[in-house]
Amino acid sequence: MEIFHSKCPEDTEKIAEKLAFTLKGGEVVAFRGDLGAGKTCFTRGLARGLGYSGNVNSPTFAILNEYIGGRLNLCHFDMYRISSWDDLDSSGYFECLESGAVVAAEWSENIENALPDNTVYIEIEKINDNERKIKIFKKEEIKNNEDTCS
Repeated sequence: MEIFHSKCPEDTEKIAEKLAFTLKGGEVVAFRGDLGAGKTCFTRGLARGLGYSGNVNSPTFAILNEYIGGRLNLCHFDMYRISSWDDLDSSGYFECLESGAVVAAEWSENIENALPDNTVYIEIEKINDNERKIKIFKKEEIKNNEDTCS
């Protein structure tokens, strides 16, 4: 697990940009964080790190925004209203995964059972209007830390 302290939105974007350079395609970047925590801000940095230079906006009303034309394509999902496998299937999520794009999933808690093993979790905690605590960890780190006592 890596922990970062962001003092402003620009810091958050830079942290995300550095993460983007490590991605190979086909990963899910699964966000955890309250409304206004900085998930779209982080995605903006991911897109820039992947080589996309256009605007990056929240997919709240569209469910999916695609950013094409960088080193890797980026599919940015808002999973807030996804409540069933049928919803998830019709969102384009599985097609994006199969395409080799990087998938950024806000409100990933709603699709936890559909997250692949190579998922990278981004947990953003809002400290104040500008500062954030950002934790980055992989799915296997969760599995390795599960309590195995009965």
